[in-house]
Amino acid sequence: MKSLRVLITNFALRERTGTEVYAFDLARGLLAQGHAPVLYSPRPGALAEKIRRETVPVVDDLDRLSAPPDIIHGQHADETVTALLRFPSAPAVYVCHDWYFANDAPPRFPRVLRYVAVDSACRDKLVYEHGVPEERVSVLTQFVDLEKFRPRAPLPARPRRALVLCNQTKENAHLEAARAACRRAGITLDAYGLGVGRPCERPEVLLADYDVVFAKARTALEALAVGCWVVVYWWRRLGPPVTLSNFEQLRLDNFGMRAMTAELTPEEFGRAVAEALARYDPAEAARVSGRVRAEAGLDRLVPEFVSVYETAIAEHAAAGPRDEEAEARASASYLRALTLSKGRQYDTLYDSATFRVRERLLRVPLLSRVARAAANALGGARDGAAKSKGPKGSKT
Repeated sequence: MKSLRVLITNFALRERTGTEVYAFDLARGLLAQGHAPVLYSPRPGALAEKIRRETVPVVDDLDRLSAPPDIIHGQHADETVTALLRFPSAPAVYVCHDWYFANDAPPRFPRVLRYVAVDSACRDKLVYEHGVPEERVSVLTQFVDLEKFRPRAPLPARPRRALVLCNQTKENAHLEAARAACRRAGITLDAYGLGVGRPCERPEVLLADYDVVFAKARTALEALAVGCWVVVYWWRRLGPPVTLSNFEQLRLDNFGMRAMTAELTPEEFGRAVAEALARYDPAEAARVSGRVRAEAGLDRLVPEFVSVYETAIAEHAAAGPRDEEAEARASASYLRALTLSKGRQYDTLYDSATFRVRERLLRVPLLSRVARAAANALGGARDGAAKSKGPKGSKT
């Protein structure tokens, strides 16, 4: 198999969110199988530094690449189009991760030759909302780094500890109802995620300490690989515990919205949590974990992606010279849509109650003078501090 230079784009590389970790792990998998991945994001951060420590190149400016990629693995539309315009000889595969996020809508561009959906909902988004031909769409479901997410000790006969692991979770009545349901069952419940101010840097370590895990999407799959009893969960919704009988469909739905109830009241949510805990089955959890470890490893996904890449590369080579007129039209259309989108964001801002109150306060003579004087004083203080420091590296 030929080694491929793969440019992976992503909106940000800062935290442990879904697409960021997906890009990181896929790059590591490609590198391990002899390919040359590079990650591009205009918003790098701590995760980008972690990726670099794995010897995967990361750039926030595509002019830093001296060699063009063989294929662009596009995640998020703006970043994908940026890569397409910078490398006019490279074909692309676009990967849709999210039903809701506007920047996950597929860019319509002549060199985007194949599309990948991570679940059934994203496939329908591509085909039924954005007109992507069905024959150009593949569904490649989520994966787990099995070397990192190792099996835990066998589950106890009765659960003792439960975990909510979701970045969207907040400290609210729903979480308190879940805690109350767990207390009644003799179980302690902890919550981790950005929304509760407890980001989890090493989920592979955290998960091994819990018997029951409430999670969605890839986090649910990781918890299953570890061997936990997993209940599909997101914010104020709950899905079923994962069993062998529902595993295939839940995986196709990415343990996501299609597997969950409608939004519940706190009381309904607490009752649903109690019902899920009552179904706790250590033997079934072990059977599901065995299936995940047999079918959902990163080492199995990488060849599937490489096959999609090679199909796109071969089609692009057979098509001959690129259609510059078609690409110019696609670029203009994309920029027009981007302009309209930003215009709607400005309209929303200017129509907001906060902005209107600000404008009214600035029209009050006394308050206006006070506000402007404070702003000038603050600006002067910053300028003075900058001058006192002198040029970078100098001493004053």
